[in-house]
Amino acid sequence: MAFSTLAPYPISFTNIFLPLKKRSSSLAIWNSNFHRTTQCKATYEVANDHSQTVPRRTFKFQPSIWTYDYIQSLSSEYTLMQKVTYKEQNLMLREKVRMMFKKMESEIDQLEFIDVLQRLGVDYHFKNEIRNMLDNIHNTQTSNLKNNLYGTSLKFRLLRQHGYNISPDVFACFQDKTRNFEKCHSLDIEGMLALYESSFHSFEEETILDEARNFTTKYLKECDLNGNRDTYILHLINHALEVPLHWRIHRWESQWFIDVYERKKNMNPVLLQFAKMDFNIVQSIYQEELKQASRWWKKTGLGEKLNFARDRLVENFVWTVGTNFNPNLEYSRKIITKVNALITIIDDVYDVYGTLEELELFTKAINRWDLNGLDSLPTYMKICFEALYNFVDEFDFEIQNKSGYHVTPHLKKVWTSLCKAYLIEAKWYHGGYTPSLEEYLENAWISISVPVILTHTYFLIQDSFKKEELVCLQEISNIIRFSAMISRLANDLGTYKRENETGDIPKSIQCYMNETGASESEAREYLKSMIFTLWKNMNKETHTSFFSEGFKDTIINLTRMSLCMYQHGDGHTIQDYEIQNHVMLLIFKPIPIVSTRQ
Repeated sequence: MAFSTLAPYPISFTNIFLPLKKRSSSLAIWNSNFHRTTQCKATYEVANDHSQTVPRRTFKFQPSIWTYDYIQSLSSEYTLMQKVTYKEQNLMLREKVRMMFKKMESEIDQLEFIDVLQRLGVDYHFKNEIRNMLDNIHNTQTSNLKNNLYGTSLKFRLLRQHGYNISPDVFACFQDKTRNFEKCHSLDIEGMLALYESSFHSFEEETILDEARNFTTKYLKECDLNGNRDTYILHLINHALEVPLHWRIHRWESQWFIDVYERKKNMNPVLLQFAKMDFNIVQSIYQEELKQASRWWKKTGLGEKLNFARDRLVENFVWTVGTNFNPNLEYSRKIITKVNALITIIDDVYDVYGTLEELELFTKAINRWDLNGLDSLPTYMKICFEALYNFVDEFDFEIQNKSGYHVTPHLKKVWTSLCKAYLIEAKWYHGGYTPSLEEYLENAWISISVPVILTHTYFLIQDSFKKEELVCLQEISNIIRFSAMISRLANDLGTYKRENETGDIPKSIQCYMNETGASESEAREYLKSMIFTLWKNMNKETHTSFFSEGFKDTIINLTRMSLCMYQHGDGHTIQDYEIQNHVMLLIFKPIPIVSTRQ
């Protein structure tokens, strides 16, 4: 999914739906009775039920390619409990890197150092040092970067990323009298790339950054780079044009950048060695967490008892790593992996297996939130409901022990909303109904499950719960809505091919095509333009929201993870090569290191 060539369309703050482009009547309009794959009768053996023949959808998912035995066999020489030597070496390298902060005297050197630390994925070790350095840069009245496109762009991106107030007017000096970016700056390739990356941190109505993105995108795509022998900058340009840095997953970006940074002229060998060592140590932590999650999943028996559903434990775990990669957030990853696994199961109950009558009963049971009175449910639904109920009950107990706060009412609300959204989609499917794009999205931003994930996450990363934050959480604040909308659109763009082949409700692509007569390619471009504008709104919300920095970072990272998981298709379901490769590099395959031990 390439995004860089699209110009954003305006979306108002109160109405995130784009004005639909009405097509000429000469274009074929899809019939409102959306074409369905014929439902067939299928026989399943579920739990203790007798085999029964009922009308159900007939798509069988591929088994997980990551078996239980394989996961349990994982071992790493970097596991800290086993290799104290690595821990000691890592601490020594970390202190050497920490000393480098004192050697960064010029503003541009400081900015570049912070940027490299972030890209290498080791910035979390130096939060205080980075904050102090950025405070000083932001508060300094004089700057030597005024006519430096590269330095100005890098400064803008880092300050805005970290929540500082900085105006895009800093780029006005690089425009001519007609407010076009001057062509003379195109000789500065690094500056053009830095300006391009900065433009993705824009807020709505910051037109100067829209112009910057259009100008730099065209230049970076069309300029003759063959004569440039700096392979480092060429790698960065091609990488950025595929997906901008602001939209990328930190941990996968770190793995990629470590490899590229090693080829850079004048790279810092100590910094590189530390980044490699740290990546492998953190990876060993992920492996142990995945092994524990795998044992939990096997113990629940959900994969075997509900064998119509997707068994995607590894993918569900990878979502949590992309969202909260810090090794200290082990408990958060443990809980959200379970949340993701339950969402996947329940999604397939509604999308794949349940009859409409059963789904209505299940939704009512979720709304009652009571283990009593489940006799009306079929066995597979009882198993599913009990697994969800017990998980929430255990989670509530753990949070109460830590904070004294009773979180079940919040969790029940979002799970109920999710199931009601699933039920609406099931009714659309069984009724052959194609909603308008606006009607679809009003429901789909909930059915994408982002509010469920983020509500659980909020109680995991907060030390204390503030009243104004809980109100925003309860009402689903704009930053969560924007994240959910981007995730939904990314999901629809990625899953369209599979779901169109297997039969599903019409998603945003079909809704737009049906409403306007647009082609599939036009619909895709339209949805991508929506993603652009929603990102702008979310950028703004991160600067104004009541939520803590940690929670806002989680929201942004979950959004990035959605773009990544569905970039090349339905990565969550299909287990395609791109996702397999990402998972291998992130979880299973350490980065080779030339030993420096004595």
